[in-house]
Amino acid sequence: MASVLVPVLYIGIVISSLLLFSHFYRKRSASKLYEPYFSSHPDRDVYVSLLQKTDPPAHEALLKAALIRRAMTDVSRVVRIREDKPALQNLLQKGSIGDDLWNSLLQAEKELEAEIIEVVAEANTFVEGWGSIIFQSAGEMIANEKIRTVYEETQTSRESKEQKYGKVGAKIDLPLPQPVLMPGLPPPGHPAHAAARAAAAAGGAPNSAPGTPVKPPNSLMPPRATSAKAESVASSDSENHNTPSPSKSVSTTSKSLSDIPSHIIHSPRKRARNVLVLQILLLELLASLRIV
Repeated sequence: MASVLVPVLYIGIVISSLLLFSHFYRKRSASKLYEPYFSSHPDRDVYVSLLQKTDPPAHEALLKAALIRRAMTDVSRVVRIREDKPALQNLLQKGSIGDDLWNSLLQAEKELEAEIIEVVAEANTFVEGWGSIIFQSAGEMIANEKIRTVYEETQTSRESKEQKYGKVGAKIDLPLPQPVLMPGLPPPGHPAHAAARAAAAAGGAPNSAPGTPVKPPNSLMPPRATSAKAESVASSDSENHNTPSPSKSVSTTSKSLSDIPSHIIHSPRKRARNVLVLQILLLELLASLRIV
């Protein structure tokens, strides 16, 4: 029996000692004052002082303006807590900061929640439903102030940079781009449209010399006449096609291929006729090879 009571008594003593330690530790921690994470709230103090003023009482517009300013401060503090809390939590896990700073942040977060609830209630006393949009309006006013601050500091920043890096060089005036005129008639609104149209009706370009071929609008010249040499080659090939001597036919065909100028074969404007000539020559060559 004694062997069973000893472990039970030991466990009871340990649990009771832990409970006593936890009680005194919590009591001491609750009484301990942490350094505030934020400084005093001057906008809240201004609003409360205006609200308590009775002789003469503050105007309603002045009270609304003070409440908006108070909400703007609350919005900026909410943004700062959202930015600082993950970083402080990471540093606390690594042991880089103490518990005092973390507890100060948690206490400031709870105070800010109570502050937001109070601002919403005060806004609803002026206009019903204003508490749901007052913080949205405060955020827009904060963004407007930031933009205005940047705009007002532009001249000062420019002067400081000019003193640091020197003034900017002289401004260069670039010439205006000139319009590019395409070949053909000018557009209907162009000043030269009437003159070009009259010249076209007269039957030719005004600056073209007599005997000179007029260039068409699409800038393509008509194909030149086929040289007589190519025609003679074609006729000689057709005559040699009926000759009984295969060796003579082969030599004549190779000679006729070598006699064709390179500009006739490779000219893109005479491609159709040259292809026909080459087909005739190839047929003669195949016929001579079959005879052989």
